[in-house]
Amino acid sequence: MKKLLLFIPALVAGLALITTSCDDKNTWDDYTEWRDVNNDWLLQQGALLDENGQAFYNRVVPEWNKSAYVYMHYFNDRSLTKGNLSPLYTSTVSVKYIGRLYNNEPFDSSFNAVDSLFTTKLGSVISGWGIALQDMRVGDSARVVIPYQQGYGSTSTGSIPPYSVLQFDIKLVDIPYYEIKN
Repeated sequence: MKKLLLFIPALVAGLALITTSCDDKNTWDDYTEWRDVNNDWLLQQGALLDENGQAFYNRVVPEWNKSAYVYMHYFNDRSLTKGNLSPLYTSTVSVKYIGRLYNNEPFDSSFNAVDSLFTTKLGSVISGWGIALQDMRVGDSARVVIPYQQGYGSTSTGSIPPYSVLQFDIKLVDIPYYEIKN
């Protein structure tokens, strides 16, 4: 399943070229209820308050796409990771994570691997991961809620239906290759 995170951007682009507008309409119509439930849940998450009446999630919008966003809640005290590296889009990161659908049904986890680390180039995963991880610093742990547009979109992959809002608990363990490519 982890390999899917690597190939999804290419897969989505390829499927977009192959899929006709009629197929898109059928997927849109077939998943109306699922999409509505996911979108309602996403709105609820964006409105969640913590015990102090403050927003539970921060809305993170990347500089490179003002219409994209993810919701993030840090589990750690970020002052303790101040000064640690944050990955670039061209970096390779090592993370621990578990992915769930809106209803808490798990669909993937790095903890299934022997060392529980998943190492990947940041530009090779879904855009929601790229947005979230570029906001994180080594040592940070966060819950990330990803709208379907920054996830797998209208594509079904494995046990993830089209139009799925995704939630990940992610810990950024290391940046083994902090690359800057011109």
